[in-house]
Amino acid sequence: MGSPSGPPYDPDDPDRERRERDTEPIPRIGPEDGPGPGRDRPDDPFFSDDVGYGDGPYGEGRSGRSWVRDPESGYEPPPQITEDELAGLRVDASGLASGSRRVLPLEDEPSSLTARYLFPTERFRGEWKRHWIHLATPIAVGIAATFVLGYLSGFLAGQDVGALTTVAVLLWFAVMGWVAWRVADWWYDRFILTNKRVMVVNGIVTRKVAMMPLARVTDMKYEQSPAGRAFNYGTFVLESAGQDQALREIKNLPNPNELYLRVVEEMYEPAAVEARLTKQAEEAKADDGA
Repeated sequence: MGSPSGPPYDPDDPDRERRERDTEPIPRIGPEDGPGPGRDRPDDPFFSDDVGYGDGPYGEGRSGRSWVRDPESGYEPPPQITEDELAGLRVDASGLASGSRRVLPLEDEPSSLTARYLFPTERFRGEWKRHWIHLATPIAVGIAATFVLGYLSGFLAGQDVGALTTVAVLLWFAVMGWVAWRVADWWYDRFILTNKRVMVVNGIVTRKVAMMPLARVTDMKYEQSPAGRAFNYGTFVLESAGQDQALREIKNLPNPNELYLRVVEEMYEPAAVEARLTKQAEEAKADDGA
């Protein structure tokens, strides 16, 4: 006699036992069903129905009970996430990461040297002098000239050759004047970033201003030699859609990774920059009011 919804009962059916076995309900296993992880302790909630997902030994779950796992059972407790790891995932009301930032704070105002090249609707984002390694050659030449010409002047003075001694001293002054010129040129050489463009301004007597709109930058990279990684400087290479580029390669820029993040953020996330600046201004105003 078969079931109303199944095939007729056949005692000789070879698959009958398998079908009956497959349709048997799976028994629930509780603490009272024998030894095993959590079964030898009546109060162990290992197989309890009221244990919520997420209960664990590191905190209370939805049921308020601890989740005890035996190491021999093959189950592992949920992973722990430290506060430092969570800090980079949390966001504030503006949608920005509230953890430690990788981009340094932006400058408030441009210097007088830079301000003259900015138009009123442009937002200033920062200016940088080239790394001190840019002066390595002039300084090395000045030190070498001081030692060599100083020794030569002393030697010529002992030989009673006054004219040659004077020439050596004048030559030293000329070398040091060239070094001073290179230092002054380094001081007035600036890399400038705004919300519209990047610029390089250099020159003492003849001023040169090269710029590239951020909207035209199609590719940007920076390169660091072993010395650049050791002293934290690099060379930026900018590619644009046009063939003639007034600004393509900028050498010896300091903190290239931080500067790279600054430019990329300005290119792709200008709203995030504005939100961060607004938040900083509000915090500064609150601190001043306090």
